[in-house]
Amino acid sequence: MAVDDCYLRSNPSDNVLRELKKAHQFETNRRKALTVAEQNLLLSYLSKTPKYQHWYPIFAVMLGTGLRVGEATGLRWCDVDLEEGTISVNHTLVNYDHRENNGGRKGCYFNCHSPKTKAGVRTVPMMDFVKEAFEKERAYQEEAEIRCTVTVDGYTDFIFVNRFGECQHQGTLNKAIRRIIRDCNDEVLAKNPNSTVLLPRFSCHTLRHTFTTRMCEAGVNIKVIQDALGHSDISTTLNIYADVTKELRKSEFENLDRQFAQWKDPEE
Repeated sequence: MAVDDCYLRSNPSDNVLRELKKAHQFETNRRKALTVAEQNLLLSYLSKTPKYQHWYPIFAVMLGTGLRVGEATGLRWCDVDLEEGTISVNHTLVNYDHRENNGGRKGCYFNCHSPKTKAGVRTVPMMDFVKEAFEKERAYQEEAEIRCTVTVDGYTDFIFVNRFGECQHQGTLNKAIRRIIRDCNDEVLAKNPNSTVLLPRFSCHTLRHTFTTRMCEAGVNIKVIQDALGHSDISTTLNIYADVTKELRKSEFENLDRQFAQWKDPEE
């Protein structure tokens, strides 16, 4: 806030924890993305299961854009241009415990914050299935007569709201994911007890990491990946998110092996 209000030129605490972890050589668990098969199972199950169809749009959008959960839940209809196929990311919806009295109220409330860095403000291209997800969400809300009923720090008309028209909470989304994993796997195993493709335990942030992994697998330029994810430091993109799958590494080395094998004499 001091930086935003021009009391400080920069935040002296930026990256302090990262440098501390590096100095003490702390180990961090590497995030694991969903495989292509797991990703397809998730989307297929959500789209075909009436009980969970209302969750398809938000999870499809997160999976197809790499938005942070607060960026996704904070999206407004004016931030989405379906004709141009773009999403404007310019704020984040956050929820935290107000310890002090807040206008006569205490407890957890939503706030809208501007992105921490300039890189956070960005325009994300929209793939076709993401566009369809937004259209499905609009159709669902019109049919169910659901509309946004809240205003947070001057922001309103949020896209992803619950049945009461209130903003979606990250905890609610992760609880929904746990129920989806349980019911989806039960259904798969009931059809085929020997199935090798089941949904692993994952969270909302896993969808962002999965999107990043799919971009890496597709050979997308690292700078494009950085811009799409809103990273101010490219080392974040390289060190944390460039975690390609074993299948990709194997195929890359198979291609490399074929290239090295070209020098051999065909008659040998």
